[in-house]
Amino acid sequence: MKFKGRILKGIIYIILSIGAVWSLMPFLWMLSTSFKTPAESIQFPPTWFPKIFTVQPYITVWTKIAFPRYIMVSIIVSIAVLIGVLITSLLAAYAFSWFNFKGRDTLFIGILSLMIVPIPVYVVPLFILVQRLGWIDTFQALIIPWTASVFGIFLLRQHMRTIPKDLFDAARIDGCSRLRFLFSIILPLIKPAVITISIFNIISSWNSFMWPLMVTNSDKMRPIQVGLAYFSQGESTNYPALMAASTIAILPLVILFFIAQRQIIESYSRSGLKE
Repeated sequence: MKFKGRILKGIIYIILSIGAVWSLMPFLWMLSTSFKTPAESIQFPPTWFPKIFTVQPYITVWTKIAFPRYIMVSIIVSIAVLIGVLITSLLAAYAFSWFNFKGRDTLFIGILSLMIVPIPVYVVPLFILVQRLGWIDTFQALIIPWTASVFGIFLLRQHMRTIPKDLFDAARIDGCSRLRFLFSIILPLIKPAVITISIFNIISSWNSFMWPLMVTNSDKMRPIQVGLAYFSQGESTNYPALMAASTIAILPLVILFFIAQRQIIESYSRSGLKE
């Protein structure tokens, strides 16, 4: 039986390894093409590794367009949105998990139901509101509408409900205020969930395309995905430059995910332990 179990495990590992390699092939091809010359990128049969290794595509991306500006805008928006999401999610989840008030569960279900509403349903009214406030082509339009996250409230609430109520009673006896209890005791215990929300919000802000395309007009306010789209229109035949730009855009997210993957897995494994 042990021998059969090892064979089955080996087959599973082989299948998973093949699937992983197959999933990574587009990214490997993108990285390889970014170091090729334009002539080699369109030759047939294609080559996996560049015959002439060159970094000219990256130089083209960095100098021909305002790519550093796009990256700076995306960093500012991602950090600002993350701070807003963490503040609103922590306070809302704390209220829904540790405070008893009339209509608490009904209100939480109502907020949770917003997760099933697709973005196109409310993006037009949101655009009209932003336009009337005079926020078009400003950081306010890119940041403020996304500083609250229903998913963040839900995930933090689920983690907070796993914390024993005795901790709160003991803290109150020692003179701990409610706000201090949140930041000094609860926050360290739900760190994996906070890291997960942070990673997902950074990825969402970094990859945001439709909304920034609607509310930005000038080149100086475009985040990296919108700038990449405009660059692809102007350099539609320069495949190495396009692949270099895509590599620059995706590399920070890949590094971030690999650094925090353990916390993400831990957060999901604990999110439904107690209701």
